[in-house]
Amino acid sequence: MTNAQPTSPPQGQTSDWPQVATAGFDGLVVRFADTLSEPANRAALAFRVAVERAGWSAVQETSTSLVSTYLRFDPLGTAHAEMMQQVKTLLASRDWYDAALPEGRKLWRVPTVFGTDLAPQLAEAAERAGLTVEEAVRQIAETQLRVQTIGFAPGQPYLGELPPAFDIPRQTDLTPQVPEGAVVVAIRQIVLFSVTTPTGWRHIGQTRFRLFRPDAPEPFVLRPGDEVRFEPISPETYAALERDGPDGGATCEVLS
Repeated sequence: MTNAQPTSPPQGQTSDWPQVATAGFDGLVVRFADTLSEPANRAALAFRVAVERAGWSAVQETSTSLVSTYLRFDPLGTAHAEMMQQVKTLLASRDWYDAALPEGRKLWRVPTVFGTDLAPQLAEAAERAGLTVEEAVRQIAETQLRVQTIGFAPGQPYLGELPPAFDIPRQTDLTPQVPEGAVVVAIRQIVLFSVTTPTGWRHIGQTRFRLFRPDAPEPFVLRPGDEVRFEPISPETYAALERDGPDGGATCEVLS
């Protein structure tokens, strides 16, 4: 047993967190909050790493969402009650909301055209945020955004959090299609699209960064915990980046 202090929920959450629940006959979900926050996302990322480092033989798969860690295990090798107890013991070992982020994270700097015909909803999003277009671009460019989770489409990141002004709603109607590499915004998050898709989020920027590379050894370029800076460029520079391959001019450095 451990003498560590109990895990403390993020500000605004009750002491009921974290929670562990079964997910089907071979899964457990550890939830650190019912709403997104930086501490809850940090906890989910850190706990997944800890599960993997624990080396439990029955665990076959792990993943994270915005505020949760999922693990799939072999119920023929380890009973539900036993796996549940292992998870709860690990949860009690430290304050996961204050845990270090995963090692090996990268910071990506991604050249981005904001606005113009390539991303026509920038002005609308800025107005919703109570900002000028120039202020909106500056605030986004100055914010280092964490990959909070990968989801919806292959290799597609949800990035946050933006400054409070960007707590703007999704659209009531869908935009029929935005291209791969589109930068879209809502609810203090940015999604960088890995595929061409319809969306209810406002299209404010455009990149040539290919996030999903099915023929590469690592098909998903970004990982949860990585960070991204969107660096403004001109439409002319964007056009020239077509020759730069799948990175589209993006560069990266190791954070930890």
